[in-house]
Amino acid sequence: MILSDIEILKAMEEKLIVIEPFSADCLGTNSYDVHLGKYLATYKDDILDARKHNEIELFEIPDEGFVLQPNQLYLGVTHEYTETHAQVPFLEGKSSVGRLGIDIHATAGKGDVGFCNHWTLEISVSHKVRVYFKMPIGQLIFFKVDGEIKNYYNKKNNAKYIERTDKPVESMMWKNKF
Repeated sequence: MILSDIEILKAMEEKLIVIEPFSADCLGTNSYDVHLGKYLATYKDDILDARKHNEIELFEIPDEGFVLQPNQLYLGVTHEYTETHAQVPFLEGKSSVGRLGIDIHATAGKGDVGFCNHWTLEISVSHKVRVYFKMPIGQLIFFKVDGEIKNYYNKKNNAKYIERTDKPVESMMWKNKF
């Protein structure tokens, strides 16, 4: 079941959902709009290796915006820091963003209960498009969980994305054993 705006606000009052900064103007009927943070990153190497730490080059979006190029993966970040302690958060692109040819996540639209951080975005575009710091980029939808939770993300020993940061985080696939 998806939380309504009233249920999102109730969960925030109970500190089960945290959104910083929060603006009532961003609260939709059953979602919360999030915005593009000020940092983007690209991988340094042309060939990425799932077994090694692939380094990124980080840069700030200038006031005049930044033009994203097709056939290039950008890592972005949400301006908003979020926590969810009893719901499953889903991040989806806004339709207005999609109509500009921007895809904000390749595969990782679902968060885990206990995720506490800014969201790293896996951004790709179908043609050149200029983006700006704090532009609406996506919406968070919160689902109720049925049953008790044993493994909160922020308490797992093998959680790879728990260090709080307002910068995009590269893939940590290399930390897996395979």
